[in-house]
Amino acid sequence: MRKLYFLILLPLFIIVSPQANTLAQSFTISNDTSLVGSITYHSVKKGESLIELARHYNLGYNEIVSANFNIDPFVPQDGSKIIIPTFWILPERPANFQGILINLSEMRLYYFHKKTQLTTFPIGIGDDGIETPVGKFKISHKMVNPPWYVPESIRQERPELPAVVPPGPENPLGSHAMRLSGLSYLIHGTNRPWAIGRKVTHGCIRLYPEDIPKLFEIVPIGTEVIITRQPVKVGKLGDEIYVEVHLDDQLDNFDYLQNAIELLAKKGYLKYVDTFKLYHVIKMKSGIPTSVTTKNKEPQVIISDPWL
Repeated sequence: MRKLYFLILLPLFIIVSPQANTLAQSFTISNDTSLVGSITYHSVKKGESLIELARHYNLGYNEIVSANFNIDPFVPQDGSKIIIPTFWILPERPANFQGILINLSEMRLYYFHKKTQLTTFPIGIGDDGIETPVGKFKISHKMVNPPWYVPESIRQERPELPAVVPPGPENPLGSHAMRLSGLSYLIHGTNRPWAIGRKVTHGCIRLYPEDIPKLFEIVPIGTEVIITRQPVKVGKLGDEIYVEVHLDDQLDNFDYLQNAIELLAKKGYLKYVDTFKLYHVIKMKSGIPTSVTTKNKEPQVIISDPWL
């Protein structure tokens, strides 16, 4: 029987208080930046749930649950130390890209702006059968307090809805919205913050109510938007090679290991990778950037394994 050893090598952990910053994460980056942020811990207090903690730390529900797979997300035990995964490998993008990149696999939006600035937000995306489309778009319109013109397809599902929902607490578009060119889809707020980090929309992209005004303010009309699926990301920080893996159930029969190998080889990192560590990261799919660096000086040989 094959034995599994659960090795997750993370950056220095920091114990944080409930007063941690709840705003979007912003970073100064360069062309060589592969990873941003850091891992922290939160000690659960009575009455807290992972849904509330996700919003407090500006994470999606998917991110905090995947990082804490052994914790009850609704009734975590008092005193449990929760991993706060505010640590990301930057997704693949065109050279010198300036604009919004949305990675559906991790349900996260990255805005690369002012040449050296990155701001990132968790998002909610389209549900099964009504997925958010991938492709290249632009921000064509921006709206404050937008009315919601209910699509006919949704009115068929919910005939009690009016043709137009005015601005206000019942409007699912929230306080701000930005339209994607060539589509009827929006990047907008929400009146249901628990939906961030979930597949619950009819294709639109939702942000927390406190996040959408900030993104709206800094994104000009005409901004390029790339929507992609990158379930596996690789990067380097110092001498360490990191791999980040997200389960994406929209990708049927997707070979996570082969994808990781191809990405590592493309960047010239493959010979520095410990085979067992890579297998483990692929198996866990925790969404946490994890070091897979070999401590041996001999080059490693990576082979496919049906166990995965």
